[in-house]
Order: sequence, then structure tokens, then C-alpha cells
Amino acid sequence: MFQTSPGPRALRWTAGTVGVLALLALGATPATPAAADDPSPGVVLGKIAPVDGVEPGSTFQVPVGFTNTGTEALGKVWLSYSLSHGLSRTELAELPSNCKYLTIPSVDEAPDSTEAICEFDQTVKTGVVYTPEKQLAIRVRDSALYDHVRVGVNTDGFPYPGDNFSHPVPGTAPAVKLVEQPDATPAPSGSAKRSFSDATDATVTAVNTADFKVAGARLKGAVGDTVPLTVRLTNAGPAWVQRNGDTRGAEIVIKMPAGTTVVKNDSCLKRGSGRYACGTGPNWVKEGDEENYTFQLKIDKAVPGARGSVELTGPSRPFDTVTQNDKADIRLDVAGGDGASGGDTANTGAGTALPLVGAAAAVAALGAGAFLVARRRAHRR
Repeated sequence: MFQTSPGPRALRWTAGTVGVLALLALGATPATPAAADDPSPGVVLGKIAPVDGVEPGSTFQVPVGFTNTGTEALGKVWLSYSLSHGLSRTELAELPSNCKYLTIPSVDEAPDSTEAICEFDQTVKTGVVYTPEKQLAIRVRDSALYDHVRVGVNTDGFPYPGDNFSHPVPGTAPAVKLVEQPDATPAPSGSAKRSFSDATDATVTAVNTADFKVAGARLKGAVGDTVPLTVRLTNAGPAWVQRNGDTRGAEIVIKMPAGTTVVKNDSCLKRGSGRYACGTGPNWVKEGDEENYTFQLKIDKAVPGARGSVELTGPSRPFDTVTQNDKADIRLDVAGGDGASGGDTANTGAGTALPLVGAAAAVAALGAGAFLVARRRAHRR
């Protein structure tokens, strides 16, 4: 919800952090000067300090302030708040009626997000810092961990976020307006990077964990068979994880059992003899997400005691406090071999097959002996 002041539940910060954040939010940060002869209007947002140590289920605020650095007053301004997957706005009943809320689904390049856009139909003077009279309260979801808020100011129409967003839904709480902050230092005239908009980002780090785990497999077959292998990577949550830049969300290395050859592999890279590296495509893994990696293995020969593995690798995981499920075995039972690689030969049938073979040989030997005795007796007669 929008709140007049942060209050005791808004953020678990120190008093010094709150003071610094407020000063940064209300004072605008100079940007690269525009050309001196550019007559276009301009707006400059103040920077927002990182938000650290928030708890799932709590709410916090990002104090937003901006300056009209153009030469003429503005008649309308929009403020937008883009919230990453682990964050959300509060209930629509607590969202002002001059704000709208919408959702943006996940695409290949970005995870899903939510957006709150507020319209201020009022005069905005030049050279003055403005802030909403009540700042937006943002809720920390159970899945929050490494999140961010992107705040934008726009003077050129409703800033639709892109394709495939939901229909904007207006809030029902009383409308809020922009108020002047005469004690704040405005951004210099002509310092806007763009004529009609500006944006800034704030990182949000929650106190949370995410359990990445892997699952191996147990295979059965005979020499010469081709058998399917599927291993699984799961984020058991509760948090989602988004990495920086092009870093994959999670990675694993698979070591195949000795005596096998991979004849089909859809999505992993070979890393030496019998070793394959796999990972998530994007740089994020949502809570509850599963990735299955499939192979076709040809059993070339039976190797007693041979065993493969699947293991988490890649970037560090300080959020993952459960380590016993970071590695799993790939077991292969070969029928008719010298023993099963998993150490459990009864499951292959070999334990019963060998006694039967011995019995058959004994019966055959007994039959041959009886035949010879009968021939000798007949010859004597």
C-alpha cells in the first residue's frame, strides 16, 4: 500500500541507511548534459539506494523524487514501478485510483514481472523536486531473494511495458498527488539524458534460501542395448534465483558409467570422455522449476562396480544451505555381466540365471552318462 512514512515494518534497515536513502531519493543526480540548443523538456530521477535484508511477507518503500529540468512546466507526468518476480504490489484496495496495475508474463529474455503505473494530472514546475505524497509500498513475496525495482518517470503518455501484458486494473484507494520538496536539491537544467523519460534501478536482497538439488537414475540392460537416461535438476525453493548478466541460473556435470557410450544428447555439452555439462537456458530459476536432461546410452560392456554421477557445479550458491542433495549416483545393472555396477545383482536376474545354467549342464551330463551305460550293456549282449 501507499504509506506516508516507512513505519516500523517498512524496512529492516538502520536509521543511517534510511536517512541516506531519503536524501538520495529527494535529491536528483546530475546526468550527462544535453545539447545546449535542445529545446525539448527533460525529467531526471533521483537515484535509489539498494534495499537489503528484507523479510518475506514484509513491505518496504522506495522513496522516489524527480526534477523537471526543461524550460517549461509540464501538465501531466506518469511514474512507473516495475517489480521483479519476487516482489509485488499490495492489494488493489490499497492502490490509489490514479494508479493502474498489470502483469507481464515471462519471455525468453526476461522472467515475469508486475507493474504499477501512476498518472499525475497536475502542473509540474521546472527546477523543483517532486515526490508522491504517499510512496508506493512493495510487498516481499515468499519467493524473493535477488530482486529489483525499476522506477521510471515519463511525460509522453502512458508507458505501456511491452507486448502480452495483462489489461491494466485501476486501484480503488483515494488518488494521490505530487508534492514539491523545497528543501531538496534539484537536478541542473539541461541535465536530462532523454527528453521525455528517465529510469533508475534499485536492487532488493531478501533474507531467504533456495535449495538446488539433483536426482540421478538406475538403469538396466544387457551388453549391446541402448537405454534411456534422464537426470533432473530442481529448485525446491522457497526462493527463486536470478543471476547477473549471461550467467546461467544453475549448472550440473554428468559423468556416465564406465562401459557406456552416449549415442544421443539433446541439450548438453561434452566435457571430455564420458562427461557432459548441462544448465538452465536463462539466467534465472523459479521456485519449483525442474529441468530434465535426457540421453541415450549404449552399453558396450559390463564393468563391475562402474557408476556414474550427476553433480551441481557452476556459480556459487550462498543461498543453498542444503548440500546433501547436490550430488547423486547413476547406477547401471548389466544383465549377463560379471556383476551389477550398483552392487545389487539379484535385480538383474543374474543371481537365479547362473544356478539354472548349472542345473541344465548337470542334467545334460547326467543324460549323456546314462546313454553310454545303455550302449555298453547292449554291446555285451
